[in-house]
Amino acid sequence: MKQVIIYTTPTCPWCKKSKEWFKENKVSFKEVDVTSDDKGKEEMIEKSGQMGVPVIEIGKEIIVGFNPEAFEEALKKLK
Repeated sequence: MKQVIIYTTPTCPWCKKSKEWFKENKVSFKEVDVTSDDKGKEEMIEKSGQMGVPVIEIGKEIIVGFNPEAFEEALKKLK
């Protein structure tokens, strides 16, 4: 399965909810803190066109914000 990447900031409540959702659903992910990772921040903006977080990359899907239904749909496409 391809990696799930969650672009976050330490103070973002929706980032925390997103990470909790993936943990509860036993989906491993890589977290990129865009406040301390300039390259990661640039990647996030390039991929999503957004400066807001969370941005979640699942395979080729980019999801902005906490959206469990979209997470599930994107994960199904990976299998």
